[in-house]
Amino acid sequence: MKFSLFLHMERYNQDKSHKESLQELVELVQMAEEGGFETAWIGEHHAMEFTIAPNPLSYLAYLADKTHSIRLGAGTFVAPFWHPIKLASESAMIDIMSNGRLEVGIARGAYQCEFDRMANGLSASDGGKHLREIVPAVQKLWQGDYAHQGELYSFPTSTAVPKPEQSKVPMWVAARDPDSHNFAIANGCNVMVTPLMKGDAEVADLMNKFEGAVSNNPQVERPRIMLLRHTHVHATGQSADIGINALQNWYLNFFAWAKNDQTPVNGFVAPLAEDAVDELPFLAKEALAKNLVIGTPEEVIARLKYYEEIGIDQYSFWIDNSLSIEEKKQSLSLFIRDVLPAFQ
Repeated sequence: MKFSLFLHMERYNQDKSHKESLQELVELVQMAEEGGFETAWIGEHHAMEFTIAPNPLSYLAYLADKTHSIRLGAGTFVAPFWHPIKLASESAMIDIMSNGRLEVGIARGAYQCEFDRMANGLSASDGGKHLREIVPAVQKLWQGDYAHQGELYSFPTSTAVPKPEQSKVPMWVAARDPDSHNFAIANGCNVMVTPLMKGDAEVADLMNKFEGAVSNNPQVERPRIMLLRHTHVHATGQSADIGINALQNWYLNFFAWAKNDQTPVNGFVAPLAEDAVDELPFLAKEALAKNLVIGTPEEVIARLKYYEEIGIDQYSFWIDNSLSIEEKKQSLSLFIRDVLPAFQ
């Protein structure tokens, strides 16, 4: 099993500048590279200070010059916010800048608040149509001349300019339901899954859907599957409370944005109150402590060994958690020093 780092710039108030937040992101990616991580993933989000990632490509271009070996991934482009030619050409330029280290992830999108601002109020649940049309179009544009007449996009003969450095840029699709797993694999893509705050029963269910899709597509070489999981490592003898409390705060912010019932003020919304766990018991500290990967190196190793055994190819350490950069570095350092050797 390989390992990757998933992160954004994150701000919960205006005490920290955007410049500081960007520098912290770079430091974490460089730590991951030095520690032997395979990939660093940057998402796409708009108009929210909670997760700052207006364009993954701008991050990856910046990181390409500050790293040497770690692969650089978009995790993920939100399909309805892109045109196939624009995505194919701009991502190819990043592949050239990074000497062939690009990984392209694509998703249908999730936050309705973003669709209200970026896609004229399109229902987020309808983003799958864009995903299914844009993936094969981008693949064909990378290969050469291609004309497209589809339901959502239409353009005459075109090609990606420039072309990617890699002969085949790895593509990943964020999948949850069986149809999205089947689509990804049938189109030669790897699969990204996240159970968010749910437990390992959800991980097993997602893995079963992946295996079912692999069985449904015997003509395709078996793809890879990546598991994205909030992770926090603390030293043996230390309390897990720091990680638990921080991640509860993260999810209280996440669900505040997901509810989409506030008008943001300068990019911020108020998080759900802690008593929200009365109606959302999966946000209780006890539930998060059990379901997320929070623990000593020994406890984290045991959890990750299970993921390796069920077939996860890449485990992505999701480090967004509302903690300070010092606390994030301590957790990541413990992971690199005490957890990774168990998988080498």
